[in-house]
Amino acid sequence: MDLMKQLLDVVNQAKEVFKAVKNGAELQDKKAEFLGKKGIVSTYMSQMKDLPNEDKPKFGQMINEIKTLISLEFDEAKSRLDDEAIKRKLIEEAVDVTLPGRSMTPGSKHVLNRVIEEIEDIFLGMGYSIKEGPEVESDLYNFEMLNLPKSHPARDMQDSFYITEDLLLRTHTSPVQVRSLLENTKKEPLKIICPGKVYRRDDDDQTHSHQFMQIEALVVDYKANLSDLKGTLLELARKMFGEERQIRLRPSYFPFTEPSVEVDVTCHKCNGKGCSMCKGSGWIEILGAGMVNNAVLEASGYDSTIYQGFALGMGVERIAILKYGIDDIRALYTNDLRFNHQWK
Repeated sequence: MDLMKQLLDVVNQAKEVFKAVKNGAELQDKKAEFLGKKGIVSTYMSQMKDLPNEDKPKFGQMINEIKTLISLEFDEAKSRLDDEAIKRKLIEEAVDVTLPGRSMTPGSKHVLNRVIEEIEDIFLGMGYSIKEGPEVESDLYNFEMLNLPKSHPARDMQDSFYITEDLLLRTHTSPVQVRSLLENTKKEPLKIICPGKVYRRDDDDQTHSHQFMQIEALVVDYKANLSDLKGTLLELARKMFGEERQIRLRPSYFPFTEPSVEVDVTCHKCNGKGCSMCKGSGWIEILGAGMVNNAVLEASGYDSTIYQGFALGMGVERIAILKYGIDDIRALYTNDLRFNHQWK
């Protein structure tokens, strides 16, 4: 039958067309030209109505076989294009395993974390434990239980960030000491340090910041005295600034300690001879300390006739500045990688 010969020619034509195709989109278009609703094979199917009835079944079977053959040619062409695409991708994305790897710049511990950990290690070695508390604190713990009632003039020394009338951002880590004393229901001796952030309304400049790190230490015991405090301070100064360091205590005033002292250490730059760092005095102030005021002990449930205590508090930034010769406190908070990488 001449019509059937034409259909076989369509299969050969499709085969040649599919072989010449270069990409998947073009292949789909060519498939539609042969097998689509308005394609070549559909055109032949429309001629079935003109055939004698006895030829129609055979012709229909022939049409289905032709569709199958063209689909097989399509699948073969698609497989070829997929293989070519994979080969191109492997070539384009090839990795030269002989090239040196990319170097990863290791991070460094921030100088403040370094100083905090150093101080913590010193005190842990002396038998202290580490305590932490909330940064949003009540006026009761931040001031009143530390012998600073609402009318006390010393409150002006610590201009505070108040949230409500009774809540504020803590101005020191001393509230952690109060909480620890209250939690110690058996009223046993304790030795703790309290590191953490504190906040005071201050103008940021080369030596001041509205937010800074503080570490305080507290000892409450039966026989804790001023000589124990001095020995602790000397140990801290020598571990932080060098074994040849000396300290001196100057009378001062803090509402929560009595007597109170300011603590100086011999300048580690000139070894006490006098230089620009210590302003020619040979001494550098590093922290405040004193014997715990009996009013603070009594407010926390301790019998001041039995127990005595001493406390000290230091700004971590000040220790870092003195220890590492940093000339601007703001450098500790600007996240300048050139500054941070110095401490590797």
